[in-house]
Amino acid sequence: MDVVTASDAGLLGVADHQVLAKAHAASRVLVTRDSDYLRLHAMGQPHSGIIFWTRRTRALGEHIETLVLIYEVATPQEMMGHVEFV
Repeated sequence: MDVVTASDAGLLGVADHQVLAKAHAASRVLVTRDSDYLRLHAMGQPHSGIIFWTRRTRALGEHIETLVLIYEVATPQEMMGHVEFV
């Protein structure tokens, strides 16, 4: 699994639609708690997948386990344009 943060990618302060477009161009799934990305999905903006955290009470280890599970069972084609609520 290859992980890049918004900071690592130089995307801090960049508009959400541009972040999602850059992630899509790089075939990356976006992991977020920002509901603006759900709005962009609903508006039809293409993306390589969004994992949306619905709960803020999980421990970091649980978040990582969930990401690893999704990575192991979902293909890039299955994630394309898909939102996974966790």
